[in-house]
Amino acid sequence: MSDTTFTHSDVGAHVTGRPRPLETILLGGLVVGILDMLFAFVFYGFILKIPYLRVFQGVAAGLLGRDAAIAGGVKTFLLGLVLHFIVATCIAAVYYLASLFLPFLIRHAVVCGLIYGLIAYLVMNYVVIPLSAIDVSKRTFDFNTFLPAFIAHAFLVGLPIALLARRSAKANRSTS
Repeated sequence: MSDTTFTHSDVGAHVTGRPRPLETILLGGLVVGILDMLFAFVFYGFILKIPYLRVFQGVAAGLLGRDAAIAGGVKTFLLGLVLHFIVATCIAAVYYLASLFLPFLIRHAVVCGLIYGLIAYLVMNYVVIPLSAIDVSKRTFDFNTFLPAFIAHAFLVGLPIALLARRSAKANRSTS
């Protein structure tokens, strides 16, 4: 068997190639942006009955403040949607860059991806949002909304990025 041929056992710990940046970052941002968007519409919109327009106006509120985001209607919904995909792409970029220095992120993509999704959620909610234009003094902790979103980020954000990075590393190794 040549060095570039993969078998089923190569899927995990034996992957040694580096992920390709555009595939990992742009595709990762698109995939997790879509998955997280679907979660947001289902969980916040359908289950919690938050108006669908408000779901991504809430993202725009990080830049504009809550009142301005709500007053902006469809325009701020679209701004929030664009910002959502920018953030998703940044989250994918961080994983990609980290994987260049920490190859175990590729070798153990499932576990690392799940953990990364949890970390991404915590950083967004407890570092980024408090630094944004959103007034966090009015936010209260609600375990019933925290837990589903926390778990969703593990499976719908971190895991897909890690698996795409691993897939990209395999493809990059096989073309080297």
